[in-house]
Order: sequence, then structure tokens, then C-alpha cells
Amino acid sequence: MRIDIITVLPELLESPLNHSIMKRAKTKGLLEVNLIQLRDFTTDKHNTVDDYQYGGGAGMVMMCEPIAKCIEQLKSERHYDEIIYMTPDGETLTQKNLNGFSLLKNIIILCGHYKGIDERIRQLYITKEISIGDYVLSGGELAAAILVDGIGRLLPGVLNDETSALTDSFQDNLLSPPVYTRPPVFNGLAVPEILLSGHELKIQEWRYEQAIERTKTRRPDLLKD
Repeated sequence: MRIDIITVLPELLESPLNHSIMKRAKTKGLLEVNLIQLRDFTTDKHNTVDDYQYGGGAGMVMMCEPIAKCIEQLKSERHYDEIIYMTPDGETLTQKNLNGFSLLKNIIILCGHYKGIDERIRQLYITKEISIGDYVLSGGELAAAILVDGIGRLLPGVLNDETSALTDSFQDNLLSPPVYTRPPVFNGLAVPEILLSGHELKIQEWRYEQAIERTKTRRPDLLKD
């Protein structure tokens, strides 16, 4: 998979995308992430990417021309399955979204900044708008890092045990059950006996029951589906 991220602050993305599982995905050649500096697509000596908004009001707006020029150049080199804009008013990111994105081949992620991007870019180029929650960040870079991480770990061959991702929270509209490791007793609290029994079927049944109970308690809205 190839993901091209358009940003004015690529340095914000360098660390989260070059460590741990994302580093493993890139080293194995399963994921290619390119950070594209939007300012390289400006024509003035100041590399301007923003301007005052029409109608007045606080906050600068990212201009059409640099973004369009950047996207057009990328599209001339390959086909993109999605052009995603990270924005607070987009569709809330879910595990279902991530599952779908992980099946794609080429993606562009556009990181907003300042007051956002000119609406015409959204109308002309963006195919999907994604939010990571009902709050506002300084820019789309951290949100983009979350999106890439969520996608990358689902790519076949990235995780050492691919079944691990299948048992994550939200994969089946349930939260994950409690998990334990050594020692068997810690500060007077023991690991549930069933997990030490070696009886695989009963363990799976226990985990499923625990997942339902935890979901009922913490996220009952998930059970509506």
C-alpha cells in the first residue's frame, strides 16, 4: 500500500511513522508512506499556502492553487483509490473504516491547517472526509498519523500474529475482554482459573461473555448494531 500525505508540517509525522509497527510495515515493504511538503507547490518567494477568508472573520484559509497543483501532480503519476481530508466535521473514524481502507492500494491524505481548506478543494478533489473525534486540533497531521497507524497494522504480514487484529476492540462491535499475563497472582489478585485450564473452547466462550459484559457496561451503544 502507498499513502501520500500532503502537509505543511511533515516533521510532525516523521516520528510516529518511523517506529514500532509502522516501521516494521515499511521495512517489510508492505507500506510506503510519503510526506509531501505543500509549500513546494507554491509560486511566490514566501511559499504562501494560506490567505484571509472572504467575508471576514478570524483565521486563515489554505488556498486552492497549491493544494490543487499538488494533487494533480500526484494523480498524473498513479490512480488513487481515495483522497482523504482530515477534518473535525468529517465522518467519525471507526474500525470499519480502517478495515475498508486497508484493502486499498493508493491513498492521499490531506492535512488541514489554520481555519481549514478552501471549500472548492473539498468539492473538486476530496473523496472522503474523516474526523478522529468531536474536537479540534492545531492541524490534521496528528489525525493523519492515527489514520495511517490504524490502517498499517491491518495489512497482511505486518503483525507477527495476524489473528491479533481480528480480536481487537470494535472488530465485531464488541470491546475486547480482559487480558492477563504472568504472574498468576499479583497483589492478591489471581488470573481467572479458566484461562489456566488449557481448555480452548471454554476459554473462547469466557472471552466472548466477558467482551459482551464489558461492552454492556462501557459502550452499550455498540450493541445496538
